[in-house]
Amino acid sequence: MTQKVLLFGDIGIDDTVALIYAHLNEQIEVVGVVADYGNVPQDKALANVRYIKELFNIPDELAIISGAELPMTGEKPKFFPEIHGEYGLGPIIPSTANQDYEIENFFQIVDIIKKYQEELIIVNIGRLTSLATMFILYQTLMSKVKGFYIMGGAFWVPGNVTAVSEANLYADPIAAKIVLEQAHNVTIIPLNVTLQAIVTPQMVDYIANIGKAKIIKPLLDYYYDFYKSRNPTIQGSPMHDVLTLMAPIHEDMFTYDMLPVHIVQARGGEERGQSIADIRPYINNGNAGEKKHRIAFSLDYRKFYTEFMSVMTGEQG
Repeated sequence: MTQKVLLFGDIGIDDTVALIYAHLNEQIEVVGVVADYGNVPQDKALANVRYIKELFNIPDELAIISGAELPMTGEKPKFFPEIHGEYGLGPIIPSTANQDYEIENFFQIVDIIKKYQEELIIVNIGRLTSLATMFILYQTLMSKVKGFYIMGGAFWVPGNVTAVSEANLYADPIAAKIVLEQAHNVTIIPLNVTLQAIVTPQMVDYIANIGKAKIIKPLLDYYYDFYKSRNPTIQGSPMHDVLTLMAPIHEDMFTYDMLPVHIVQARGGEERGQSIADIRPYINNGNAGEKKHRIAFSLDYRKFYTEFMSVMTGEQG
């Protein structure tokens, strides 16, 4: 059965590879993409979704929705061209980059949720601002969604913005707190597992030679150059967002634990946006009534490798 997905993302390199993966995967139907600020400004994220839609001839039924431009903290966002390129696609300048689109359709999210309700999974692979906004405005409606998959957090492993904090939660800890307090049936896919989801240059070359997604070579070559400069021992590019999209259809790829999660709300400092899982036994025995979320803590890399290569090449592993 095909899983219907509403995707929230800040469309940079790994988000783009996730979109391509979903398009090529018969088990996933992305019914809408909410493009937010994050890796790049919101207008560039929108342009990138349009570019991929045109490049792969994705049907017009795919809704492209204009998401948040600023975090709930009110701060000016910081973007990451050194990681994702000026436009969010590494060295590629999308043909849609300078097209003038005026889109004010955020509330199309309401129509999508009403249409699909319990058939729908929401996957958030970027900042959580737009998703938190939906919980503020439409709490009852959001309770009809089947479940939520969130790429974010770092539990007892190093962060990628500070020593303890992951980028999506660090950028808008207020939004992260709202989502984790209000959402039901949440699965968190943190750096603990996404940093293990490595795509090597050899894998990329093979896909570029025989697969349908030749564009991933310039994208992931650029991405890998950044990661290699930061960590010379790394063997490839971590697919944070692809892995999060895999999670709803490949539950057996992970091991999980159910724990309460707290997000540090500091305005600054190393601890801002830190995700803390509460492992105290008297909290987790159910007496305290704390809301728990499912957190992925380990990854079966062989299953990830087989799934990624099978979908991106069209070859069955």
